[in-house]
Amino acid sequence: MALGTMGSDRTPSSGKKGKSAKRYERPRGGAAKPIGDLMPEIGRTAFRRFGFVQSSIVTRWPEIVGPHHARVCAPESLRFPPGEKSEGILQLVVLAAHAPLILQVIPEFIERVNRFFGYSAVARIKLRQGLVKPPQSSKPNKAPPSLKPISMELGDSLRDIGDQELRTVLESLARSLDDKETKEDKT
Repeated sequence: MALGTMGSDRTPSSGKKGKSAKRYERPRGGAAKPIGDLMPEIGRTAFRRFGFVQSSIVTRWPEIVGPHHARVCAPESLRFPPGEKSEGILQLVVLAAHAPLILQVIPEFIERVNRFFGYSAVARIKLRQGLVKPPQSSKPNKAPPSLKPISMELGDSLRDIGDQELRTVLESLARSLDDKETKEDKT
């Protein structure tokens, strides 16, 4: 038996590959995915690159430290010792004028962040003075639905309902229907 001839598509005379071989194409991923489904993966890579294992500490920072402190400081990175996921160092960017205040509340920040994670994730906090992008405010607050008046006939019929939660939901429904009717009347 000659070497190189067994299982080969080449013929000794042509030296070219046979046309019967089909080029390999990798299988496609299927149907298109909504961009919202892909964003957590894209964001997760970026957050890990900058030292955040969980992106939720950045997105939920106002809930962790409070809205006042969130306006003057923001998390920049969370670094852990090699091979560990606890006793890390959280680096914050702080407005220069507020740095002395933030220094005073660092122990409270450590406690709140550790409570957020559920374990001792942060042992130290380092401060870096710089510009802080304020957290995005939600849309303007409008009056809660319970303060808007509803029509008398609906109000009288809803008073007889004993279940408080059911009554609240029905009042909300009545208000939305009343709002819809008034908008239609104006147009």
